[in-house]
Amino acid sequence: MAPSDDNNELDRAPSQGVGPEYMSSDEKPTATVSTQVSHENFTILPQTPQLIALLTMIRDKNTNRADFIFHSNRIIRLLVEEGLNHLPVREHIVTTPVGKTYNGVRFEGKICGVSIMRAGEAMEQALRECCRSVRIGKILIQRDEETSQPRLFYDKLPEDIADRWVLLLDPMLATGGSALMAVDVLRSKGVPEERICFLNLIASPEGAANFAKKFPKLRVVTAFVDKGLDEKK
Repeated sequence: MAPSDDNNELDRAPSQGVGPEYMSSDEKPTATVSTQVSHENFTILPQTPQLIALLTMIRDKNTNRADFIFHSNRIIRLLVEEGLNHLPVREHIVTTPVGKTYNGVRFEGKICGVSIMRAGEAMEQALRECCRSVRIGKILIQRDEETSQPRLFYDKLPEDIADRWVLLLDPMLATGGSALMAVDVLRSKGVPEERICFLNLIASPEGAANFAKKFPKLRVVTAFVDKGLDEKK
């Protein structure tokens, strides 16, 4: 994604020293970090040394396919864990093996994943590793060659999806056209906007703005917001 001239209110290619807290600022290497956006429904993963190192690997043109997949999967796992943090919980008190009371919580409700094919399917395994026996639906949206607009080709979703919290999966958020249409499909099936959490690895400021404008109650969790889109979007 190359920078664009609009959206002047957004920071461009920010950088900061990255390293453990005990290191002085002079000892920390400077690294490119996520562009910040002000939308209340948008969560960017903390730009920790671990995350920046993983992003460095998947952005490196010399990274081989096996390493790219391995490091991408680690980022996706972080996204899934953060996405689960946005789901509601209720009090759940248990007794420990030594007879002590532990005041805990448990998730309230049912969840499912929905991947936007094909790229979103790469995120399914991380969700299964975090949520055993999770139901996963699929939506296929492709760009129309004549109009350049997203077009729905296929969807297969759990019959009771209207009663579930949905983690929508797609690695990239550019203009947001396909993901916005996927949300429209979910809403047409009875899923409330506020019960959808969209997980993606890399987003653009333009896509973030489009989501915030159209679906302000929907949560978006990303690892990194890039500088902006080029003319090819």
